[in-house]
Amino acid sequence: MIIKIKSRLSCPFDCIISNFDIALFNALKPPLVPLKVIRFDGCLKGDEVHLELGFGKTWKSVIVDNSKTDNQWCFIDEGFALPTPLKFWRHIHKVEKLSDSESLILDHIVFKSSSKLLDILIYPLLFIQFKIRTPLYKKFFKTIHA
Repeated sequence: MIIKIKSRLSCPFDCIISNFDIALFNALKPPLVPLKVIRFDGCLKGDEVHLELGFGKTWKSVIVDNSKTDNQWCFIDEGFALPTPLKFWRHIHKVEKLSDSESLILDHIVFKSSSKLLDILIYPLLFIQFKIRTPLYKKFFKTIHA
């Protein structure tokens, strides 16, 4: 299944890139999810993120690619140790420069579970968790770029 979310922000491109870090990661934590960051290396190829989700569940991802041009920055994480029932996770994080004062963050997620039916049931939960990132991004970057 695929989830695509676009978040338009009144924040310069370079400001967003320089603040895509552990503080932002923590600010994006979904409500009601017991999430603890165990490891956060960054957003470069080979970096890893390890999370404890509660109830003995863990999540481990690795950055498999990253790139930057004058107008676009991107990194891709893939899960290699995922909580049941997830079997596959690929998250493309892309930031595009729209103008000197505006940027667009795109979250493109591809996931698979143990069955198509379960994918359909999981989809709305994951969609909501990523859709609420838009106001969280806005709040975070408003305080950074005030």
